[in-house]
Amino acid sequence: MAVRLPRPCRFDVWVALAGLLGGLLLWGTGLGTRPADEPIVLLDGRWPVLLPLLVTACCELLRRTAPRTAVLTGTAALTVDTLTQGSIATLLMYTDLMYAAVLYGSPASARRIPWITGLFSIAASLVPYAVWRVPQALLIGVAVGVVSFAPASTGLIVRNHRDAAEAARLRAEQTALLAEMDRTQAVTAERARMARELHDMVANHLSAIAIHSTAALSLDDERTSRDALTVIRENSVQGLSEMRRLIGILRDGADDREPAATPTLDGLGALVEGARANGLDVTLDATYGSVPAPVELAAYRIVQESLTNALKHAAPGKVTVLLRRLDGGLDIRVASPYGGRDTPRAPGSGAGLVGMRERAALLDGTFEAAPESGPDGKLWVVRACLPVTDIAQGETQ
Repeated sequence: MAVRLPRPCRFDVWVALAGLLGGLLLWGTGLGTRPADEPIVLLDGRWPVLLPLLVTACCELLRRTAPRTAVLTGTAALTVDTLTQGSIATLLMYTDLMYAAVLYGSPASARRIPWITGLFSIAASLVPYAVWRVPQALLIGVAVGVVSFAPASTGLIVRNHRDAAEAARLRAEQTALLAEMDRTQAVTAERARMARELHDMVANHLSAIAIHSTAALSLDDERTSRDALTVIRENSVQGLSEMRRLIGILRDGADDREPAATPTLDGLGALVEGARANGLDVTLDATYGSVPAPVELAAYRIVQESLTNALKHAAPGKVTVLLRRLDGGLDIRVASPYGGRDTPRAPGSGAGLVGMRERAALLDGTFEAAPESGPDGKLWVVRACLPVTDIAQGETQ
């Protein structure tokens, strides 16, 4: 099976043609690297110079695609060239082959070639000097170093700079990719946070509006309709106020008005009163002391969403809200009657439980919601435990 050689690069073709034409021009003018009467010239005459010149020019075609083959073949051609009158073009093309072998060759070749040429240059200096005992013998090693070691070292330096530039480019791409991932994660986290805030702020009011509007439409009683419309108006106003607060936060101070303060546990009383106004029989038992702001907001929203779910899904009966500051955490428990209702009083999406679980997870807390059996019958119980000690210590440090 025939093996197809790789197609040479266009620049390598121009290098090979330039070297060949330059060598032919020097050959035509009779210029060589040494006189014809030197003892080292074993192949006398002008024609033997052309063979290593042609072979070296052909090797230039492989300087990128097969640099190891090119430099080995070029070394053999240069050896033959030393037995003739020699050509400067052959020497110059060989130095380029040595340079390309380090620059474009394998990493192993790039490490070994400078060492090999360096040792060979030292040997080419010491051995002739030891044999002939004349200072001029050291020039042989200098010539070998100029032809082999110098271009190999130059190729190694250029390769190291190229590899460093490529590594820097890859690091820059990785940094940009990580920055884009961080930005995407930040946007996703912010969208999830705003979704939780929007749901918790508006769902309670809209659920009350839906329930009381249904009552107003289904009962032909003027007083009941008036009471329902009163509740609807109150929840509409409160929901609109919450929406304005959220829009003010999103605009990030687009106007001179400061957005309303973040809800705290001190507002649980008003929250429970609003739930009672919406028709829930709610009792509140809260003892919590000093709690960090992130825990206060999460606890408030969990209680708020639990009351909203009780308004939509709970059976008639008492709803209890219990908050206790325990060792290292704030324990939250909201229990409402479970069962006895075929359909919810207002439609729900299920996002409330997800939002409560996310709020607890963001503070490394725990959350669970499930039916339980109690003395008063079956209850739907929401439990959450939010750590307080670690957050409080982190804020005081």
